[in-house]
Amino acid sequence: MSKFYITTAIHYVNDDPHIGHMYENVVADVIARHRRRMGDDVWFLTGADEHGQKIERAAAKEGIQPIELADRVVAKHHEMWRKLNISHDDFIRTTEQRHRLGVLELIRRIQERMPDDIYLGEHTGWYCQNEETFVPENQVRDGKDESGHPVEMTTESNYFFKLSRFTEPLLAHYRQNPGFVYPPTRMNEIVSFVEQGLKDLSVSRTSIKWGIPFPGNPDHVVYVWLDALTNYISALGFGSAEHARFDHDWPADIHLVGKDITRFHAVYWPAFLMAAGLPLPKRIVGHGWWLRDNQKISKSLGNVVRPYNIIDEFGADSLRYFLLREMVFGQDQNYSDEAFLGRYNADLANDLGNTLSRTTKMTDTYFGGKTPPTSCPANELLRASEQLVPEYLKAMADLAFQRALDAAWKLLVAVNGYIVNREPWKKFKESGADETLSRILWNTLEAQRIVWVMMAPFMPSTTREALTRLGADPDFINSDALAWGGLPTGAPVRATDAIFPRIDIDAYIKGVPVEEKNEVPAAPAPAAPETPAPSLATPPDSAKISIDQFMEIDLRVAEVRAAERVPKSKKLMKMTVSTGDEERTIVAGIATKYTPEELVGRKIVIVANLQPAKLMGIESNGMVLAASIDGEPSLLSVDAGVPAGTKVK
Repeated sequence: MSKFYITTAIHYVNDDPHIGHMYENVVADVIARHRRRMGDDVWFLTGADEHGQKIERAAAKEGIQPIELADRVVAKHHEMWRKLNISHDDFIRTTEQRHRLGVLELIRRIQERMPDDIYLGEHTGWYCQNEETFVPENQVRDGKDESGHPVEMTTESNYFFKLSRFTEPLLAHYRQNPGFVYPPTRMNEIVSFVEQGLKDLSVSRTSIKWGIPFPGNPDHVVYVWLDALTNYISALGFGSAEHARFDHDWPADIHLVGKDITRFHAVYWPAFLMAAGLPLPKRIVGHGWWLRDNQKISKSLGNVVRPYNIIDEFGADSLRYFLLREMVFGQDQNYSDEAFLGRYNADLANDLGNTLSRTTKMTDTYFGGKTPPTSCPANELLRASEQLVPEYLKAMADLAFQRALDAAWKLLVAVNGYIVNREPWKKFKESGADETLSRILWNTLEAQRIVWVMMAPFMPSTTREALTRLGADPDFINSDALAWGGLPTGAPVRATDAIFPRIDIDAYIKGVPVEEKNEVPAAPAPAAPETPAPSLATPPDSAKISIDQFMEIDLRVAEVRAAERVPKSKKLMKMTVSTGDEERTIVAGIATKYTPEELVGRKIVIVANLQPAKLMGIESNGMVLAASIDGEPSLLSVDAGVPAGTKVK
């Protein structure tokens, strides 16, 4: 068993947790959960940075003590991490005694080994209170830094750390450890910064009282970066009598931080450790920013996206999935509610959730609510999983989360294709629940089990529920669970409500709460008479149309993404269909011939420019084309390889 120590940056407590904080902790949690199931001895640290001028001023403005403000905001961080199911092993606060001991011990070791590396001097420069750092003159415009934060000219007596002495040692370390900073673009930025030559760094302040007193001179407090960065070792017991965890876990395997503070972690922090004679962390990983209107999301810019409503309405796992699937790790990504809702409906409700529903419903119907009695040791889904699981594991090791999820989706697509090709509903009509049908359905359940095991680090709570529905062991999610053959036969399956109910995006954007849209009336009104589904009748000779009139009809290939019977109707089927660039709801009178299971994944032809019509209270935006044989519909279909949205003419 290998040790694996991962940390997030500790977040400043003057900020309520927003999507940027949340993203970083979700990424760290995904990494930690994956490494645990791969057999590593994981220690996952997060925390709060509570000292400095910004919180001192904010507390004074409210007429309270800084620790009161810190306690209040830290409680919000704890609540958010609980909601997001963050599996951290420790939460460090820089106001804790164990942290104070670690900071003092680090300074003591630096002064003992290199007495001249910390000296008393005076510093004048532009100071950014928001980032707790001095800003170079060439980065100041109109009283603001490059990020738009206000700066102020400050002169004060400081202790300085002789950072200039570490220019060559740091460059040598980067050359010897080319993966020290990730992604490579961040490493290039760091090397370029250090090659310009480093200046000595202020490590104390006299204008602040809220902090750790500098040893030997209580008029100074330890500057935030020497203070805050030390949390990674103080949390392990460094500087205290209880240092067994430090001895076991240090150096850290990953410091996960925002790209804007990569320099502090990849330059200042290693230099402090070198000066103290301590090992350096193995890797600094600088992730990108979530943007809104192409600006970094931050409290000071006033464009903060709060995750509370999204989590409450859609569940934490839906948001966790979106964050890791939408953003290419290391790059920036714009956030929008529309993007989240689109991912939710297309990926979770349609692809993941609907596949689970249709297969468990068929299993429940055909095999009495239990997994099929005959498994299948050789089939195309097994071969697909043997190809895609290594692809998934490689992506996870590379921190390429989007690629890892793509691998899971390729297997899910294979499952849906397998269902369409094998037509289990037809085999049941022909031969009943025989051995062939058993193998087919067992394969679809087993492949989905592997898909959900892939999803476990990303969606831990939903994965447990999905595995239970499939008849699998919800606790069996380790590396062995990614191998084919883990689904038992004869185990109970649960065919119940949708695991991800579809959302009416237009209604949600207009402000209709999810719970109102999904609410079941206590006393439903009597059912309205069933409106017959519209159909295209063959025009009589006397009503022939011109070619120009025909060309006004927009016929398109569409793929059925989801299907369900309309309650209180024997004929109507409600379908969600994709025409490539959009999804729409169509209601059609085909339920006497087709089941929802055999429709999903099928390519059909629709009239795309028909006026909307309401059928049983559901707005239908289009019409499917079907022949009528003795009153029974027979859908027009096209080859499976024809892309959705292709015009039919």
